Amino acid sequence: MRLLSHTFRCQKPPISNPRLSKSSSSSNKDLTLVVKSEPKPNPKQWCVYLIISSNSPIKTYVGVTLDLDRRLKQHNGEIKGGAKATRAGRPWLCACTIHGFKDQSQACEFESKWKEVSRKISYKKKDDMGKQVDDQTIRLLKHRQRALGKVKCLFDCSQFEFDWKLDPF
Repeated sequence: MRLLSHTFRCQKPPISNPRLSKSSSSSNKDLTLVVKSEPKPNPKQWCVYLIISSNSPIKTYVGVTLDLDRRLKQHNGEIKGGAKATRAGRPWLCACTIHGFKDQSQACEFESKWKEVSRKISYKKKDDMGKQVDDQTIRLLKHRQRALGKVKCLFDCSQFEFDWKLDPF
């Protein structure tokens, strides 16, 4: 008899388990598995997020993910796979998350619309060169928040949960 651990290298070899009981009627020592049915953990939900750079150039980025912690590590270069647009300005901070999307398609549609509206509404830049980084950060967050307000009118947002971690108001 060949063990699964020999066929599939990632499989750990069997260990003694109190849930396993020997079948006394079998001569080749087959094992009977006694398993209690346990509820499956909730699957991860799709999330639309807004991040903001904490170094120059100060900018924002809107994205979609199932795992925000992993994705933020990617954007910050801690693990492989961040978007090219987020290489400058590291480290990134999470400014807002939106949860409650029924599937990836709905989350991506919301993300796309938020980006589109953000590009279309006016963004006023100050002309004075003595502005502080905090002022620029607040202006960018307010701009994204205004755009999000317009996007909310285009969707049924009753099932969405909006969590502003860096609220500009």
